[in-house]
Amino acid sequence: MVAVPEAFLASARDTLGTAAEVVAGGADRVASVRAALVAAQRSDPGIEAVLVHDAARCLTPPEVFTRVTDALGAGAQAVVPVLPVTDTIKRVETLRSPCAAAGDERVIGDIDREQLRRVQTPQGFAVEVLEEAHALQARDPITATDDAMLAERLGHDVRAVAGDERALKITHPLDMRIAELLLEDATAGGQNR
Repeated sequence: MVAVPEAFLASARDTLGTAAEVVAGGADRVASVRAALVAAQRSDPGIEAVLVHDAARCLTPPEVFTRVTDALGAGAQAVVPVLPVTDTIKRVETLRSPCAAAGDERVIGDIDREQLRRVQTPQGFAVEVLEEAHALQARDPITATDDAMLAERLGHDVRAVAGDERALKITHPLDMRIAELLLEDATAGGQNR
């Protein structure tokens, strides 16, 4: 199931053919996932688990999908692929009277990165967990940047499996350049793992 903006429905269907069902997404990520979930359940009422994946992470290696589905198969109700945070993380506050030359934020503390992880997709869920999470979101919306946040909100145990640096989210021009280099490596047969 692929959710796309309504303006791209026809071109997505032409591109994907019968490889996937294409549905109109919503105004935001949560609405798009909900639309795809409803369509998937209509298509196969017996599905037990779903994966939610961002098209912006188009270079995600198959083994990440396997780790997520294996964890679901082993009984996890919600699963996310993660990578350790390698940068130092600082907490800041915005200054009321900023000095442009000196910056408009002040460091107020450090965050221990040992327990921090960068989350990727695909995120996997037992269908009933994702349904329950989206039902609560419809009744009492919060700002959510992924579906795991919605499952966490309900108190569900979200398990973490190893992600992969190649599953980068292509958001900025630099990300596109990195993706191009990864594709060049793959085409040349030099995938670095």
